[in-house]
Amino acid sequence: ASPLPQAKGKYDTTEKPTPWDDVTTYNNYYEFGTGKDDPARLAKNFKPSPWTVSVEGMVKKPTKWNLDDLIKGFTTEDRIYRMRCVEAWSMVIPWAGFPLKALIDRCAPLPSAKFVEFKTLVDPNQFPGQRRSVFGSALDWPYVEGLRIDEATHPLAFIATGIYGK
Repeated sequence: ASPLPQAKGKYDTTEKPTPWDDVTTYNNYYEFGTGKDDPARLAKNFKPSPWTVSVEGMVKKPTKWNLDDLIKGFTTEDRIYRMRCVEAWSMVIPWAGFPLKALIDRCAPLPSAKFVEFKTLVDPNQFPGQRRSVFGSALDWPYVEGLRIDEATHPLAFIATGIYGK
């Protein structure tokens, strides 16, 4: 991995980063399974390209980007965040990415827009956790999450494009 940035940013923690192996093998990505180690074991066929990201709905500029073009269109920065989970674990992770606000501003939400909705890709060929035969009907796909506009444009809301300099 590339050298880690020194914690000097406005939003960085000064805590020691969690080891790479811990960060990359203890995850909640139900697209790959419900076990914490499932993503590390089952992501071998995962292909993040070619992917698209689309912004639609209550915006003046609905847009669809190729993921690579989207990432190139924003200035990335490094941030070291401590993530705390309700499951009683936490990790300190050096991220690369850009503020979600920059993406939202580029799409020019209408004044009447109140929320940002995030919806996952459904692709059972890449995501074994999305196969009904594997997990039954316990999880509905696509996974949908949302934030209020004020939450989504908060300076801490971040689109991560990498970790540990990768």
